[in-house]
Amino acid sequence: MRIDIITCLPRLLESPFNDSILKRAQEKEIVTVNVHDLRGYAPDSHRTTDDYAFGGGAGMVMMIEPIHRCILTLQAQRSYDEIIYMSPDGELLTQSIANQLSMKQNIIMLCGHYKGIDDRVRQHLITREISIGDYVLSGGELAAAVLSDSIIRLLPGVLSDESSALTDSFQDGLVAPEVYTRPSDYNGWKVPEVLLSGNPVLIENWKHENALKRTKKRRPGLLEGN
Repeated sequence: MRIDIITCLPRLLESPFNDSILKRAQEKEIVTVNVHDLRGYAPDSHRTTDDYAFGGGAGMVMMIEPIHRCILTLQAQRSYDEIIYMSPDGELLTQSIANQLSMKQNIIMLCGHYKGIDDRVRQHLITREISIGDYVLSGGELAAAVLSDSIIRLLPGVLSDESSALTDSFQDGLVAPEVYTRPSDYNGWKVPEVLLSGNPVLIENWKHENALKRTKKRRPGLLEGN
């Protein structure tokens, strides 16, 4: 898989992709992540990527020309399955969306800033808009890192135990059950006996019931319509 991220602040993305699972995935050549400085595609010597909004109003708007130039340059090298704009009002990121995107080969992610991007970009260049929550960040870089993480960890070979991702919260429409590790008794706080029983059928039944109970309590909306 290849992920190209377009941003006017590339240094914001250095840390997320240079440690832990995302770093190892790149070292294994399972995924290639390329960060593109939008200022390199500006039409002037001042590397301008934003301007005042037509009609007035507070805040600056990201210009269409640098964005279009960057996307055209990338598309001249390969075809892309999705060109995603990280937007507060896009479709809310879910595990299902992450699963879908993990099956793609080439993805562009565009990070917004200021008051957003010239809407002609959204109308003519973007294939999908995704939000990581109903709140506003200073820019789309952290959101792009979150989306990338949710996708990359699903790719075969990224996690040492590939079944791990399949048992995450939301994969089956439920939040994950409680988990415990050693010691089994700490300060009088004990691990449920069934998890120590060694009986796989009883353990799986307990996990399902526990996940269902936790979902009803924590995220009852997941059960609506089921």
